Amino acid sequence: MQEIKYLDREKSWLAFNARVLQEAADESVPLLDRLRFLGIFSNNLDEFFRVRFAAIRRLSLSGKSGEKILGGISAQQLVKDITEIVINHQTESLLILKEIEDELQTKNIFIIKEDEISEEQEIFLKDFFIQQLSPELVTIILNDLSEFPLLRDNIGYLAIKLVMKKDSEVRYAIIEIPKTMNRFVVLPSYLNKQYVILIDDVIRHNLKSIFNIFDYESVSAHMIKISRDAQLDIDSDLSKSMLEKISTSVKDRLIGEPVRFIYDQMIGKDTLAFFLEKMKIVSTDSIIPGGRYHNRRDYMSFPNLGRYDLLYQTNDPLPILGLSLEGSILEKISRKDYLLNAPYQSFSYLTKFLREAALDPKVTTIKITLYRLAKNSQIISSLINAAKNGKKVTVQIELQARFDEASNISYAEQMQTEGIELIFGIKGLKVHSKICVIERIEKGKIKRYGFISTGNFNEATAKIYTDVTLFTSHQQILKDIAKIFEFFDINYRIHRYKHLIVSPHYTRMRFYKLIDREILHARAGRKTHIKLKMNSLSDFDMIDKLYEASNAGVKIQLEVRGICALIPGIKAMSENIEAISIVDTYLEHSRIYIFGNAGQTEVFISSADFMRRNLDGRVEVTCPIYDQGIKDELIENFDLGWKGNVKARYHSDKLDNKYRERNDEPIFRAQLETYKYYQQKVDLVDEKS
Repeated sequence: MQEIKYLDREKSWLAFNARVLQEAADESVPLLDRLRFLGIFSNNLDEFFRVRFAAIRRLSLSGKSGEKILGGISAQQLVKDITEIVINHQTESLLILKEIEDELQTKNIFIIKEDEISEEQEIFLKDFFIQQLSPELVTIILNDLSEFPLLRDNIGYLAIKLVMKKDSEVRYAIIEIPKTMNRFVVLPSYLNKQYVILIDDVIRHNLKSIFNIFDYESVSAHMIKISRDAQLDIDSDLSKSMLEKISTSVKDRLIGEPVRFIYDQMIGKDTLAFFLEKMKIVSTDSIIPGGRYHNRRDYMSFPNLGRYDLLYQTNDPLPILGLSLEGSILEKISRKDYLLNAPYQSFSYLTKFLREAALDPKVTTIKITLYRLAKNSQIISSLINAAKNGKKVTVQIELQARFDEASNISYAEQMQTEGIELIFGIKGLKVHSKICVIERIEKGKIKRYGFISTGNFNEATAKIYTDVTLFTSHQQILKDIAKIFEFFDINYRIHRYKHLIVSPHYTRMRFYKLIDREILHARAGRKTHIKLKMNSLSDFDMIDKLYEASNAGVKIQLEVRGICALIPGIKAMSENIEAISIVDTYLEHSRIYIFGNAGQTEVFISSADFMRRNLDGRVEVTCPIYDQGIKDELIENFDLGWKGNVKARYHSDKLDNKYRERNDEPIFRAQLETYKYYQQKVDLVDEKS
């Protein structure tokens, strides 16, 4: 029997989401954080179906097996396998939710249903329904419509069945759960007990009021939800601007093909059949039986109720030693490089950099790439401020950032109005790099400053995503960044870069060479190792290269948060490779690549994972680290993660998410220890001063 070389990337991703579900099930995790992990699990699954499952479904419907690109499994079989795995995960998640709700009751927190409302709560909810909820409701009677209404992607609906008194006629209706309101209504406390009810159940409680014009005998309400194919079909019309094309595509997504239909398994068979027929949901779609409530992603915003005893302790972001938020950041960076490791350290340093550049009379230009932005972005405010101060501001904004298209279009229009020069990317290539360069006139000459990051310039996600950002005035590195912006402008000219590794032209081959060098060191008996931290590892050719290194005797440590198609620990294939995943309070997002090089260690940070799209289909930037202190810091960061024995799971061919053994070692929670690492540095400086 032939040895399996790669794991299926979709099943590996589902295993990652199962790790999130493990956090929801973990009794050592505070109760309200367990609810939050349930929300993350659900939100992840929604995006998976809209993107990855939708792509596989398209392939299966095309009649092609797709085995070559799917690693040996047919698209048709993969659709079935995914559906089976998801149904099991959904069933498990419902049991976990019930367990959490029972535990919350022991803490005097009650999530009640419509049949558990007290007289006092009835008065409160009547006013809430009339004044706030009722005006937001969209209710549609379906029987007499010539065309079934388009149900929106990933919105919760109540499917209503009305049985009339006259002739037992059946009428169906639909009520949309409003997204404009918090899903959870906090009711007045009573005798030190706290109560929460879902809007869904407030609607159920008021069905009589909603349908009071109908003479019905019975009414029932069960939740349904549809996920649609989120692929963007970009118009090829040359007369249209990129803004117009993306705007149109985002609107077209609203009528995308359904790829998943979730329903309350207590719904009547006749009601389910009615909706499946009217919505043209066929057997090839993924039809998932669920519980009473869908869109459990809303649990990410479950009210804290002031119960901080049921939440993880939050740690305030720490300062970067030697870099003040009050003094000039540019002056400090002119002397040495600095590293920001968010959320352990404050993201405010990055926004301060841009605010200072916006006001500094010596700064003439600012160039930056933007991928995902916060809702009220300080980054955008700083760039507009710079333009108003006469700086030449150039922004490459990626209009095809998945699910952020509408937001980025809005920001693009706002920046255009303020005179900022916009670049909308390169045909066939997403721009995923995270770079910024500014030019400043010093002593009559241009001097550049800038930063390179592993993550988005987004103040909101910087509080929960771990990412590193290098601030530098290294003129050669920044000259390379300037060349990238030239490539954006004139992309038929391929530049050579002296320091940066840039996709799509150089990243794959450069990493091959770095791995090959470690192979040569190993064969020559020199010390060698590879330590790689990334989000996903799914490129088969890169995996083969790592297998080759393993067989040459190179010790390889992999911290891969999400997809890992590589199978570690297999004799004569990957026996020198270990791979773990850390899922904890923060989302591990940094890409850090370390090559031992016989004692002359080289360290890189990158926007690119080891996925085909990052290596060959996007503009990505990998940056070498030259400052010895920062190199040591990044190596120590990797090693802290590697020592983790609480939230670390093994990657394996079994996809069983087995926790790393502790072997009588003391508890070592990597993210907490990383925070302590930075805290100790601050404390040491405070003691000396």
